[in-house]
Amino acid sequence: MRIGLNPHKDQFIVATDYLHQVVMPVYIPNLEGYFANSLTILQLSLESLLKTIHDKTFVTIVNNGSCNEVVAYLNQLKEENKIHELIHTTNIGKVNAILKGITGNNIELVTITDADVLFCEDWQLETAKVFQKIPQVGVVGIVPQFCNFKVNAENVLLANLLNKRVKFLPVKNREALIRFYDSIGWDRSYNKEYLKYTLGLEYDVDCKVIIGAGHFVSTYKRTIFDEVNTFVPYKLGGNSEDYIDRLPLLRDYWRVTTYDNYAYHMGNTPEDWMFDKLKTMHKKGHNDYCCNFLTSKSKNSKWIVFRNKVFRKLILNKTVLPFLYAKWGLPNESVKEF
Repeated sequence: MRIGLNPHKDQFIVATDYLHQVVMPVYIPNLEGYFANSLTILQLSLESLLKTIHDKTFVTIVNNGSCNEVVAYLNQLKEENKIHELIHTTNIGKVNAILKGITGNNIELVTITDADVLFCEDWQLETAKVFQKIPQVGVVGIVPQFCNFKVNAENVLLANLLNKRVKFLPVKNREALIRFYDSIGWDRSYNKEYLKYTLGLEYDVDCKVIIGAGHFVSTYKRTIFDEVNTFVPYKLGGNSEDYIDRLPLLRDYWRVTTYDNYAYHMGNTPEDWMFDKLKTMHKKGHNDYCCNFLTSKSKNSKWIVFRNKVFRKLILNKTVLPFLYAKWGLPNESVKEF
């Protein structure tokens, strides 16, 4: 039997004053073999995150079926109020865990990050600057990578094809770029021209970005997730991560990356330099951070997908690209090798 009315019935949720949400799915099933050092890596990642975010940041951790040691560590963080939201699930897959973390919140910016990212100071500030200065941007990565303009960034190239903003820029942080590819197991036999130049957009001296963005740590405008599937049938791989990568394109948002490097991929093995960098980090305030960014309304997604597919075939091929490389300012001696 029910007596009376629930006092919360028909009441609106009070608007949040958080400016930024960080969602981190965590899957460490054991501490053996490949995962032997994963708890240490997770601790480094979360400590670097907590040291570099402003106090208007809402941190969501989704435990995606991890072992007891990891669960105990995450529970302790929640009990100490170091993180705001901790969701425990069985292993439902990485993307489903991400979507679970986003659901139920309405915070303007959402950073989705793997659990092996070492964040650097000012990553939030530099990310917010990009959203503020370039309204068309919907995704901002903070780790430059090779040739990201070739992946889910065709709409950026199309929109800027006839202006002078697209150009090859000298790589800002060569050491960080090398360190990223070391972290994913590459043997440095890659094209060395990629360490010299990167394709970007230059608005002015203080506003340069790299075209395209990876997905292991990137920040999204929240409106991108207004209409999403509630289930993706892969634990990892398949077309699961591509699902999130392509969502911004449906609203014609641009994917870009900060010109400088503001995070490191650690992989599954801790190294001395990671601990050294962590010691130098200092927490920042939020006074310098902007909000209320312009967002894109729903568009004809079928037309956008078709247009981008045709454009990719027309320009992202071995015949046309060398001419575009020269047009975008790549030195002649590098065009042949790029």
